[in-house]
Amino acid sequence: MWSGPRTVSTALMRSFGNRPDTVVVDEPLYAYYLARTGIDHPGRDEVIASMPTDWRTVLTQLATAPVPDETTVYYQKHMTHHLLPEVDRGALAGLTHAYLIRDPVRLLASYARVRSRPALADLGLEQQLEIFRTFGGPVIDSADILRSPRGALEALCEALGIGFDQAMLYWPPGPQPTDGVWARYWYDSVWRSTGFGAYTEVTPVDLAPDLAPLAAKCQPFYAELAEHRLRL
Repeated sequence: MWSGPRTVSTALMRSFGNRPDTVVVDEPLYAYYLARTGIDHPGRDEVIASMPTDWRTVLTQLATAPVPDETTVYYQKHMTHHLLPEVDRGALAGLTHAYLIRDPVRLLASYARVRSRPALADLGLEQQLEIFRTFGGPVIDSADILRSPRGALEALCEALGIGFDQAMLYWPPGPQPTDGVWARYWYDSVWRSTGFGAYTEVTPVDLAPDLAPLAAKCQPFYAELAEHRLRL
């Protein structure tokens, strides 16, 4: 599942992680991304120490890692901006790809509350569209998930060729063993949740004027992906 920040990506990981037939992995390219770029994120040293920093090792593990016998779904939560240009896209060919998107204006309004001066590279929209153009796969809009969790998840599961499970609608609160070590910096709202939050995207968003040019840059990437989103 390829997504950018502020797209309910962690809640969607929780949803899949609550299925009895599913194992999840949380942002397996994060340590590689931090080590390669030198970017300073909260818990940077912890993240780098917690997982491989060589993308080749990561992708090999994703394609070949053994999973429990009762597991039929291996859900990988990826941030698209972690997929730097040097990563061999061909190594992803054996996976089934899906895409979680969000309207750029709302995404940026939310992201700016965490990081005041975001850049296009922080959002991963270019990589997300690149992966979609290469591999295809279902596209789901986060607004549709929040508006109709069951309907959106049923449509996504059908597109992925797996059965919907009622357990996807709710999950236990608090940390989970599958959370990355960065969870304590970023997952507070998910830790307090037991399901998808209420849909609140019916009112216009006040986007800071200095973010309007970035929103305009993001729009073509989002628009092309949104043309292919699952219709509920």
